Amino acid sequence: MKYPSQGKARSWRHCSLWVYLIALGCAGLPVASLAAELLALQGIMKEMGRNMQTIVDSLSREDYAVVEKAALAIAGHPQPPFGEKMRILSFVGGDAPRFKVFDGETHDNATALANAARNGEGEGAIAAFHKLQSSCLACHQTFRRQFVAHFHGKADVRE
Repeated sequence: MKYPSQGKARSWRHCSLWVYLIALGCAGLPVASLAAELLALQGIMKEMGRNMQTIVDSLSREDYAVVEKAALAIAGHPQPPFGEKMRILSFVGGDAPRFKVFDGETHDNATALANAARNGEGEGAIAAFHKLQSSCLACHQTFRRQFVAHFHGKADVRE
C-alpha cells in the first residue's frame, strides 16, 4: 500500500538514483571505451597465462605432450587486430623495437620448450621454461605498468 507522503519521496529517490547511475556511467565512458578496444590483447595475454599455468602443472607431472601443446600455443599466439596493434606500437613509440624483441624472445623460448618437451627432455624443458618465464617477466616489468595505466586507466597492475 502506497501512502501519499511516501510516494513523492520514493519517486524522488528513485529518480535521483537513476541520475547518479547515468552520471557515473558517463564519467567512465572514455576509460571503458579504451579498455573495450583492447580486449583482444587482454584475451591473448590471459590465454598465454593459462598456457603457462598448464605448462607448470604438466612439467610437474612429466606430461610432455601437454607441455609441448601449450608451449606451441604460446609460440604461435594470435596477434591483436591491426588497428589495435598500431595503437600499441604508437604508444610504445621509440621502444617499439624492444617490444618486438620481447615478443620474438617469447616465441623462440616457447618453441625451444616445445622441442625439449617433444624429445622428453625434462631438464631441458625446465631450463627452456625458465627462459620463457624470464622473457615474459622482462617484458611485463618494462611495459605493463605504463600500458595498463594508459589504456585501462588503472594505476594498480596486479590483476
